[in-house]
Amino acid sequence: MQQKSESQKGRKPPKLKRMGLHERAAARMRTMIIRGELPPGSQTQETKLSKELGVSRTPLREAMKVLAAEGLIELRPNRSPRIADIAVDGISELFEALAGIERLAAELAAERATERDLARLRTLQTRMEGHHRSGKLDEYFAINGEIHNTIVRMARNTPLREAHETLISRAERARYLALGADKRWSNSVDEHAAILAALEARDSEAAGRLLGAHVRHTGTALLETLAPKPKLTAA
Repeated sequence: MQQKSESQKGRKPPKLKRMGLHERAAARMRTMIIRGELPPGSQTQETKLSKELGVSRTPLREAMKVLAAEGLIELRPNRSPRIADIAVDGISELFEALAGIERLAAELAAERATERDLARLRTLQTRMEGHHRSGKLDEYFAINGEIHNTIVRMARNTPLREAHETLISRAERARYLALGADKRWSNSVDEHAAILAALEARDSEAAGRLLGAHVRHTGTALLETLAPKPKLTAA
């Protein structure tokens, strides 16, 4: 067997292609924005972010363009990019559209899902309930999103899935914030259990109705969370 030369031994592994770097940076920044680590209204600091994400400024800027297209970052001429505020005015319309898409997806999924699909959904539901009992919000949120995406894929309708992907990226931050609302987390778990039962029963009408209502409830909870709190006055 031919031994490696000293130059080969000391050679650094090839860097990832720029496309991979900016996608990785965008995914990490998206998570940071959704979870509030990069709060709304804050300015991005390229030097700090480059170091934290392990990428140079060029792929970081490419990542920001991706997130700007998703409405998560505002690119401003001659100024640092800014984390976008949550647009309260558009929340009702966003969740109304998302509810319609997911309702249709659930109706189709009840008819088209395989037993393997349903088994996977049951596994995800069990894991999500475990995270709820343990109080692990981030882990719960990740599984919650996976369940929604799984139901949409179970519908086996490509245009529907593509429309869902477009809207869900805009709604992720809002969904995460809504889970922090009073009782919404527990209510969400119960609603998911009912949706799963309807899918397993192949009841397309109930599955669609329950999932559509579930998404609308999330939008309502978010609006309540963002509503201005009345100021306390001195007695």
